[in-house]
Amino acid sequence: MQFGQYPAPGHVIAHLSDPHLLAAGERQYGVIDTEVGLALALGRLARLDLLPQALVFTGDLADKAEPAAYARLRQFVEPVAAEMGAQVVWVMGNHDERATYAAELFGETVPDGGSPTQDRVYDVAGLRIVSLDTSVPGYHHGEISDEQLAWLADVLATPAPHGTLLALHHPPIPIPMMPAAEVIELLQQERLAAVLEGTDVRCILGGHFHYSTYSTFAGIPVSVASATCYTSDPAPLERFVSGVDGHQAMTMVHLYEDRIVHTVVPVDEALEVSGFPSDVRAQVEALSPEERRELLSRKDSPIYTGEIQVPGVV
Repeated sequence: MQFGQYPAPGHVIAHLSDPHLLAAGERQYGVIDTEVGLALALGRLARLDLLPQALVFTGDLADKAEPAAYARLRQFVEPVAAEMGAQVVWVMGNHDERATYAAELFGETVPDGGSPTQDRVYDVAGLRIVSLDTSVPGYHHGEISDEQLAWLADVLATPAPHGTLLALHHPPIPIPMMPAAEVIELLQQERLAAVLEGTDVRCILGGHFHYSTYSTFAGIPVSVASATCYTSDPAPLERFVSGVDGHQAMTMVHLYEDRIVHTVVPVDEALEVSGFPSDVRAQVEALSPEERRELLSRKDSPIYTGEIQVPGVV
């Protein structure tokens, strides 16, 4: 039951980024157990009322591109996705390597001396998701080749029933809160803009920055998810760059016919200071719209004056 004016979203997507998984027992910077944040995120997804139809991971899947790390990633993600009935969309990042990425996630072999980009198209109940490889072998900045742009233009030439999400690692947006990251941004962004203009791309999903941020590109909304390993502090004290063990998050993406809603979801729990137990929902659903408004909107409602005590409220 919907309590407000809008119907349920047509598509629900979980946008996760930068898990940076390592082989078992390794810790990132000697401190971060990267599996913890990923496990917390997946656990929170599994308890949502509206389960995602796809889990989109926008790059830096394995911190050192170790085969064992990709295997661990699949062991964590695939059973959860299968239980939810969700597709998994992988995206290449600058910490990933194409040969091990292709072999461990898709069972494909990269030819000796070759380095084909890992670009793929997914269909999620009529919503097209394009995974675009912006990685550059041996570097941390991003680039898109002429061949990739031609491929992308060909893919987008035919609109999808519910439009397209473009998922890439390097977001094509300014980085005012972390100037150091401008050195490793996506280069020649205007070339991508020329391909996207006039297409059915509804949103661009990115990662790379390790903090949540939003913008537009070629008139298209851009949503950057934080990381599940460590995050970048956008307001550090006397530090050029500061990575911290805290504030890890993912983003839920709810697609409606005419709009998209992005919600940042912290992966860890926090102290609850107010709330209602889940069984209260059925009681609220049983009320008429007018009764619900009087009970939950009126400032002098007994819910807010304390005349009604609800079990489980702190």
